[in-house]
Amino acid sequence: MYKVFVNEKKLSFSSSRDESLKNLKYDGISSLEMAIDMLENTSTAAINMYSENVETMWQDFSQMFRIVEAAGGIVLNDHNEILFIKRLGKWDLPKGKIEKGESREVAAVREIAEETGLQEVEILKFMATTYHIYTERNGEKILKTTHWFLMKYHGSHKPKPQTEEGILEVSWKNEEEIRKNVLGKTFKNIELLLNGYWKNKVGN
Repeated sequence: MYKVFVNEKKLSFSSSRDESLKNLKYDGISSLEMAIDMLENTSTAAINMYSENVETMWQDFSQMFRIVEAAGGIVLNDHNEILFIKRLGKWDLPKGKIEKGESREVAAVREIAEETGLQEVEILKFMATTYHIYTERNGEKILKTTHWFLMKYHGSHKPKPQTEEGILEVSWKNEEEIRKNVLGKTFKNIELLLNGYWKNKVGN
C-alpha cells in the first residue's frame, strides 16, 4: 500500500476497498485526477483508490508528476530524544533534497548537518519512504518522495538552526513532549513516521 498526502489529506493506494474511507475504483488517469481534485477542492478528508494491480496504479500516478527526492531522519541522542526543527510555524524532522550524484544516506547526513549543525551522526537503518504532492509557482505538479533513516547522534554539541533556510528553532524532544506539543503542529507524513517508529520500538 502507498499513502500520499494532498493538502494534508490522505490518498491511499491499495488492492481492496476500505470501508472506513471513501473508495474510488482505479479506472485510468481520469480516476486519479478525480481523486486529487476531490482532495484539493472539496471537504473529502481521505480517499482509498483501489485496484488489483497496485503497482500499475502507482506507476500511472507517479507519471503525472515531476518527482523530487529528499532524505532525512529521526535522529536520536543518548537520552532517546528526537531532534526537531521548527520552520514556518511547524515542527518538522530535518531533511532536504538529494543532490545530483548523492546517495540517500549521504544526503540525509548532509541535510542534518546543514539544518541543525550536528555532524557526528550515524545511520542505524532505513525506516520508510513518505510521499506528498504540491504545486510549484509555475503550476508544475511535484511528487515529493522522502526517504527516512533512523539515526544516532554521538556528539555533545548544541544544535544550531539554519536560519538562512527559515529554520527558527532546533531542539531535542522526548516522547511525552512530542505527543503533547508536536503532534497536531506538524505534517501528516511526520505523524505517520513517528507513529511507525513508536510502534516498532514497542514491538522490539
